[in-house]
Amino acid sequence: MSRESQPAQPAAPDRPELPGKLPDHLRAELIAFRRDLHMHPELGHHEFRTTAAIKARLEKAGLRPKVLESGTGLICDVGTWDEGARSSVEGGGGRREGGVRPMLALRADIDALPIPDAKTHVSYRSTVPDRAHACGHDVHTAVVLGAGLVLAELDRRGALPRPVRLIFQPAEEVLPGGATEAIDSGVLDGVGKIIAVHCDPRVDAGRIGLRSGPITSACDRLEVTLEGPGGHTARPHLTTDLVTAAARLALDLPAVLAKRMDARSGMSITWGRIEAGHACNVIPMHAELSGTVRCLDLNSWHEAPDQIHAVIDEIASMHRAKHEITYVRGVPPVVNDPAVTELLREAMSARRGADSVEDTDQSLGGEDFSWYLEHVPGAMARLGVRTPGDTAKRDLHRGDFDVDEAAIAVGVEFFTAAALLDGLPLEGRHARVSDGH
Repeated sequence: MSRESQPAQPAAPDRPELPGKLPDHLRAELIAFRRDLHMHPELGHHEFRTTAAIKARLEKAGLRPKVLESGTGLICDVGTWDEGARSSVEGGGGRREGGVRPMLALRADIDALPIPDAKTHVSYRSTVPDRAHACGHDVHTAVVLGAGLVLAELDRRGALPRPVRLIFQPAEEVLPGGATEAIDSGVLDGVGKIIAVHCDPRVDAGRIGLRSGPITSACDRLEVTLEGPGGHTARPHLTTDLVTAAARLALDLPAVLAKRMDARSGMSITWGRIEAGHACNVIPMHAELSGTVRCLDLNSWHEAPDQIHAVIDEIASMHRAKHEITYVRGVPPVVNDPAVTELLREAMSARRGADSVEDTDQSLGGEDFSWYLEHVPGAMARLGVRTPGDTAKRDLHRGDFDVDEAAIAVGVEFFTAAALLDGLPLEGRHARVSDGH
């Protein structure tokens, strides 16, 4: 009998048995899959090879992935609705209708960064010049893929309470992020809540970090061009000294905003590029600055563009420089829903023990997962990727970034437990962990 013709699965028990330790063969396969992605990183909206690899593995498991309209990224539902249940949730924006609980979505981002891979000691170093998985998206992808494979096996046994959607999203690193395009294409139709993980090199493998409420910051892109007539460095008083104007703008904009914005907003402007001139004795006619604007507070994020424009106008006018401002909205803060955060805490505790969960601080990093939370409740967890006992200070977005690959199995088990516990009454979430699948 084909899966499509099977009768609807029975309801899950109130106290489900969670799968045990990930089988060695699947653990090894997911590590190999992650390493393959790591060797072949692709930038946002160009993740064609990555998309094809994910699609092929899901199809091998008997699933039916669907590539997104943009041509990269895909979604895949694990489990089947009967037709009455499907029609009651599709197009409902995640609302419950007719007593049917909408799906839980597991989200991964699949793109890499435009930086060189500095790891010379590993066999899976990037083979693509100036491209690297330096933010852990290869790990996120392997985790969601692995969870999908485990859940598909549970579905075949009739042990999956209801369908779960896998979302493999492109272009997270491209402001304002690929999440908005994915949402517009319908990836949240029938979804009631959404969860994700993000690698954290400050947390040991085997552990996760959680926070209810804001866990990341807003992040926008700021570009400023300055223009002047140019001139001789012997007579700066006769022209517009653009180098000094650019330097003052770089220093004074953050300082002035610190006095005009609420100090509790966590406003941070950091420049990543400043360019001006080509000769030591020539005052240039053109200068450029670009950087990021980060903010912990949602209300201050809405206020930031007007304040920044006003301060730049003042500084440029003081130095008699013509200017043009390009302000690109990026992402709002990721604000974890308290109930979904508690679900994740219970899932990890049930799978690895209560001491495997630690509290985490709000980060100034930006994440386009926040756009999903504008539509449905959800939460993001910090997935520990630091080898226990490693005291070196490591960070994301560096060419030497790498992970303890034991984190992949941890993430799979964590997501699987969350999918099985989701929607149960609180007293039904004290699940027993079995010795194996």
